[in-house]
Amino acid sequence: MLPPPPPTPVVFDASVLRRETNIPAQFIWPDAEKPGYGEYEELVVPVIDIQGFLSGDPEATLLTTRLVTEACCKHGFFHVVNHGVRGELIKDIHKQAGDFFSLPLVEKQRAQRKHGESCGYASAFTGRFSCKLPWKETLTFHYSTAPHSPSDMVEDYFVNTLGDEFRLTGEVCQEYCEAMNTLSLSIMELLGLSLGVGRDHFRDFFEGNDSIMRLNYYPQCQKPDLTLGTGPHCDPTSLTILHQELVGGLQVFVDGKWRAIPPQPNAFVINIGDTFMALSNGRFKSCLHRAVVNSKEPRVSLAFFLSPEKNKVVRPPKELIDEDYPRKYPDFTWSTLLDFTQKHYRTDVNTLDAFSNRLSLPMNSQIAVPP
Repeated sequence: MLPPPPPTPVVFDASVLRRETNIPAQFIWPDAEKPGYGEYEELVVPVIDIQGFLSGDPEATLLTTRLVTEACCKHGFFHVVNHGVRGELIKDIHKQAGDFFSLPLVEKQRAQRKHGESCGYASAFTGRFSCKLPWKETLTFHYSTAPHSPSDMVEDYFVNTLGDEFRLTGEVCQEYCEAMNTLSLSIMELLGLSLGVGRDHFRDFFEGNDSIMRLNYYPQCQKPDLTLGTGPHCDPTSLTILHQELVGGLQVFVDGKWRAIPPQPNAFVINIGDTFMALSNGRFKSCLHRAVVNSKEPRVSLAFFLSPEKNKVVRPPKELIDEDYPRKYPDFTWSTLLDFTQKHYRTDVNTLDAFSNRLSLPMNSQIAVPP
């Protein structure tokens, strides 16, 4: 008997699909993973004012360190306010993101993401997967402070990919990435203090970094109970700085249930990724999370993913290895983990374990892990 024909490729055109009452089957998730209807209990995460920490106040630093430690040992999520990022800059990049995603599909596809790559425009990741497609569009690009990286690489990306008419978009995104880099290094100081290895250890490790910036657009969906904007996953990167705007959608899996993290005015959501979980020798958690959609209004979010230089070895400091915390993960480089998640494994709660197991196999016996 002949095998069934492959499913017809679907084109995710938000201007059309946001009005559809019968959404394509590729976007309908299995019953056990569908979000369904109803309100989700809110996850209580600390809203941490880091102004005192940034200014060097000892009492504020002690309190901030304690709150971060509690959150990162449990689920790895917290908010930061008084972070030093200009409010006008945040408004500007949201406007630029909204303008880009409102373009006709053919215009956005000029920046089309290629198979096996991590950057470019993607609509529902239809090129990577054939089922359980996310209800979203993304535009992803690199930002790096590694030696010899171009100082205006983000601006250059927009101009070279989309044309000179996108120079302003590139300038705004460049400035935003620079602000995220500054904030992320400050948070690395905070994480170093929280783990007892000093404020300079992780800051120095990430001083030169190869990071990723992603603009997310979640259009309206007439059947939001059947699909997901982003499926359950743990970030494979080191640290995520997310700005949600006013439309919520972020949910975290804690204590056996999904819980919502609503937007906080003027706040960024911070979460630990798999690479930093490895750097902390498993002491700080990278937690499963997802994004839901709604039928009333679109949602835009901005995600900056801090990552080390691609060939820098990820290894926890010796202070974090002892009898209670024996070495949990092997040495690896960020480029190796990124390649694994792009070509072999659909990220989930087991990504780091699956990657570690793959590293332990002899080279001639390694096989691709199915998505």
